[in-house]
Amino acid sequence: MGLNRPYKRIIRQLKDDSYQNNGNGRYVEHPDYAESPQQYIRAFLLIQKDLHDLFDFIEPADKNLETFSYRIHELLVRTCIEIEANCKAILTENGYIKKNKKGDLIDFNIIDYRKINKSHRLSSYEIEVPNWIGDKGTRKPFEKWLTENTLPWYKAYNDTKHNRYKNFHIANFKNLIDSICALVALLSSQFLTNDFSSVRLLSIGGNTNNGFRNGIGGYFRVKFPMDWTDEEKYDFDWEQLTNKEILAYDYNTK
Repeated sequence: MGLNRPYKRIIRQLKDDSYQNNGNGRYVEHPDYAESPQQYIRAFLLIQKDLHDLFDFIEPADKNLETFSYRIHELLVRTCIEIEANCKAILTENGYIKKNKKGDLIDFNIIDYRKINKSHRLSSYEIEVPNWIGDKGTRKPFEKWLTENTLPWYKAYNDTKHNRYKNFHIANFKNLIDSICALVALLSSQFLTNDFSSVRLLSIGGNTNNGFRNGIGGYFRVKFPMDWTDEEKYDFDWEQLTNKEILAYDYNTK
């Protein structure tokens, strides 16, 4: 038996192993599901546009993964800030709070963000960069969260933010691509393929055609997790629910 209500900002497989068959993915459009989702989509689309501009100078290829520059660093910082904004929104809208020993509220950090891996299966997401030259065009940006708190691309962001002179070389193309793929995965794990325009959700069914689907923004390809347990899946007919309540995921105790 699965869950008879969706969680805020959390998409999951349905009992039929799809993500939105028969209109059952439309919970992401409910006003209580997420606050101002368009704001997060717009920010990503700007980052994607700037990445395409960068491709005019750096070919998306294995040979260029160690390339670093001020433009790459700038985009890496912007992307990671946007990832932090999404993580904070997920935690906050689900009621998560963090206090110090005095009882004062304090800011979240990477340890708090890792809690989202359990609720969203981020480490299972695969993101494909189209037209990549070489065999490293498919990324699993959250894979390290299976075993540790650190994410290499996020550490690169922090290290270059605090000491750019010493660490400038790690603001490289590899860490930038991983960070943008992480943002794609994070948005997909909240909103499926919905960009909140007038266009309806794309169909996301089973693991066909290698399992990759066009993601938000139409450029990156996303393979959604297919490893949810039956107890974790959503088990409802959204169109038939009379009380379309959106639940809060309890990050404070899980």
